[in-house]
Amino acid sequence: MKKILSISIALLLIHTLTFAQKLPADSIFANYYKATGGKALWDGIKSYSLKRSYASASAAPFEANVSVSIPEQSMYKSKVIMRRNFEYGVKPNEGWIKVPIGNKIDVKDLSQAEQENMRYEIYENLAPFIDYQKRGLIATTVGTEAVNGVTTNHVEMQGKGIKYNLYFDATTGLLVRQRETLAGVETVSTYSSYVKSPYGISYPTKIVQVNSRDKKPVTVTSSLNVNQTIAPEVFKR
Repeated sequence: MKKILSISIALLLIHTLTFAQKLPADSIFANYYKATGGKALWDGIKSYSLKRSYASASAAPFEANVSVSIPEQSMYKSKVIMRRNFEYGVKPNEGWIKVPIGNKIDVKDLSQAEQENMRYEIYENLAPFIDYQKRGLIATTVGTEAVNGVTTNHVEMQGKGIKYNLYFDATTGLLVRQRETLAGVETVSTYSSYVKSPYGISYPTKIVQVNSRDKKPVTVTSSLNVNQTIAPEVFKR
């Protein structure tokens, strides 16, 4: 009887230790790639375009169009607010904003901080952990954590001036929440409604964002196109 009890306790300890083991961050990222179309498709992304709508109970809705060339590290973004079109651009060594003033367009330089924010967006719009090591980020598994009743694998990823806390559904592998801290502002994004794009990767078509500055939820709806031709003039100042 004692022998059986000892074996049972040993098996229970093995099970507990196995369950408590943390998945490596790279394995969690690999599960996400697998769940959303496969790493081969993700590695094949050279450019993408996003159309987004932003809605909030406390502000006028607006739309944004985003175009990105990953090899050129270039990004264009336009925001249409109250029928006025504000255009932003960033390249490896410069960034600018075009502001409509009457019948003219005023072009101004973006600050270094604003440029860096846009360069992070190049990846965040798809997945913030793409090529994270090459970009100087370090990822560490924190453990498991419940998010809205769902067990998630929590990964912390840090780089110069930025920190991400990423929560992946432990069953599906999908990213369900991101907490980003940048320039003293924390932004929490909750992801849902994953849909397969024409290219083949799945992406969240609905994001609810709340930041520590405004503290008011904004609902973002998105549609994604990958590897469509982007005219070179899009990235011209």
